[in-house]
Amino acid sequence: MRTDDLIRAISADAARRSPPLAAAWWAAAALAVAVAAVAFFVLLGPRADFALAVETPRFLFKFLVTGLLAASAFVLLRLLARPGAPASRAAPFLALAPLLLAAAVVIEFVVIPPADYAARLVGSNLALCLTFIPLIGIAPLAVFLGVLRYGAPTRPVFAGAVAGIAAGGLAATFYAAHCTDDSPLFVATWYSLAIASLACVGALAAPRLARW
Repeated sequence: MRTDDLIRAISADAARRSPPLAAAWWAAAALAVAVAAVAFFVLLGPRADFALAVETPRFLFKFLVTGLLAASAFVLLRLLARPGAPASRAAPFLALAPLLLAAAVVIEFVVIPPADYAARLVGSNLALCLTFIPLIGIAPLAVFLGVLRYGAPTRPVFAGAVAGIAAGGLAATFYAAHCTDDSPLFVATWYSLAIASLACVGALAAPRLARW
């Protein structure tokens, strides 16, 4: 059987199973949010000045970019789990959050003096960020990979990386409620590295879990 014929056959089989798989993905999303929330409140909890912070645009912007990243990665992940699904159409949406964040960094460079760049970059929670985003995100990543193994991804490494980005974006959304560093430069650097670590774990694990 030719590769194209095999992919079409698997696509047809995935289509027949799509309602249960679709339900499984939404259940996985709910479970991922739940376990991330439990991990966040057990390990960290919101920052002390949370009520005041929600009145500042920079604090709220963190939730916008991390939530958008998690949502767009989750949509793409669902498509990557099915051969023949139009994943290429959803892939560009994954760039929306990074583009927004890059624009915010440019604006910050314009409005603050160069002498403050280093302080904004380093912040005060660098180690916490690199530690707790992966810790909060590892269980959601396991949930997403658990559902991915029941699909038939033709690019398991890429699918695993996207699963890690979805889990990392979700974890970063919760962590943002604790983090007192609201600088877009800090978020673009250290949040991105923390999320990238989960993407690497997902890329390494998915080919072993999603073989077909």
